[in-house]
Amino acid sequence: MAVLPAIIGAVIVLLLGWIVGRLLGKAVRIIIDKAMAAVSTAPVIGESEVGKTVATSHVSLGYLGDITMRCVVYLVAILAAVDILNLDYLSKFMAQVLEYIPHVVAFVIILVVGIILVDYFIDFFRNYSQTSKIELVTPVLILLRLFLYFVVVMLALSQLLLDLTIIYTIITPIFWGIGIGLGAAIAIVVWFGMKNRSEQIMDKVVDSLTK
Repeated sequence: MAVLPAIIGAVIVLLLGWIVGRLLGKAVRIIIDKAMAAVSTAPVIGESEVGKTVATSHVSLGYLGDITMRCVVYLVAILAAVDILNLDYLSKFMAQVLEYIPHVVAFVIILVVGIILVDYFIDFFRNYSQTSKIELVTPVLILLRLFLYFVVVMLALSQLLLDLTIIYTIITPIFWGIGIGLGAAIAIVVWFGMKNRSEQIMDKVVDSLTK
């Protein structure tokens, strides 16, 4: 009988959390769907690999936002119910989970936005090189894409408060070498791509100066 009021209070809090979570989840889903409908035509998102994947899949970002909001509200309700039941260990654990959620959200945002931007700029330079008929640019762009992917992943993982010291120690000399190689490759590509067009470029420069 002494514990019964706490159990009833915990159940009521869980039911309220379930109702509020569903309502807020639907609201977030509507907002995100409208926002994505407005920006889906933007070339940075629509023409990227991630944007194409999201467009062809049956899982929308609004749905993911709905699920995320529900989970956050459910966790808050569980934490409140655990506090009502005076379960100290579970209370501390749930508090740690809630404190970690913003780091997970930052991880997802950095990862998705970073990959979208990398895909857009690499595809832009690839299309430009094809229209300009610049030779030997494909392998350079592949290496550059992988390098930028790695940078984005490392920035995203740092948001999860993980100890990346060992990875940095191993990868740093490797990417120093890759960076030097990319610099040399870009210089070679630019030289091969421009050597046959140097006269045309100089003629355009002279004509613009004379005008």
